[in-house]
Amino acid sequence: MTAPLRLVIFDVDGTLVDSQGDIVAAMTHAFARADHPAPDHSAVLGIVGLSLDVAIPRLAPGLPDTTHAEIVQAYKDAYMGLRAQSGVAASSPLYPHARDTLEALHAVPETLLGVATGKSMRGLDKLLDGHALRHLFVTRQVSDHHPSKPHPSMIQAALSETGVAPENAVMIGDTSFDMEMARAAGVRGIGVSWGYHAPEALGAASAILNDFRDLPGLLDQLWR
Repeated sequence: MTAPLRLVIFDVDGTLVDSQGDIVAAMTHAFARADHPAPDHSAVLGIVGLSLDVAIPRLAPGLPDTTHAEIVQAYKDAYMGLRAQSGVAASSPLYPHARDTLEALHAVPETLLGVATGKSMRGLDKLLDGHALRHLFVTRQVSDHHPSKPHPSMIQAALSETGVAPENAVMIGDTSFDMEMARAAGVRGIGVSWGYHAPEALGAASAILNDFRDLPGLLDQLWR
């Protein structure tokens, strides 16, 4: 009997790479450009994963829409500048054992890999190319084409593109937005303990992963 196709969808920031240094620095710069006090470190990490047009109003709800838009653009400019300055590997290093685990999963013929991220396609492609990972992912869902997480649109599109049934897909992420998105799309969610939301905030997760190397075995358990 032929094994069904399976889809493993990954969040990026806080799940595959640790980009918090540049995220916080870029946000601090963006708010300074708008002459508004910057949110604290924990507040900034709390919105990682949301699309910027949703995240910025959450961080500064009292500001007008025009200022929100200015902060969004200033953040994008600052983030790109920081990444160009230090390079992708230093700016957004992979978490331990991420690469080996991705390659091991990719080597299984029935397993497809995807991405669902609040990044733009330009930002995602630069990140994946900087780490030489683009070839591993057959579907890449970004904020350019979808409502912000936790809306299920990204996962729904990934399922449609790959032809994988929801019961044969899983979303892996570090935030409550990822887990809520997975639940809304009817797929299981696996939370990671090393990201930007505390594990106890990932209440909708089917399991919590503490080490990337444990992911293949955990997937086998979920799909057995």
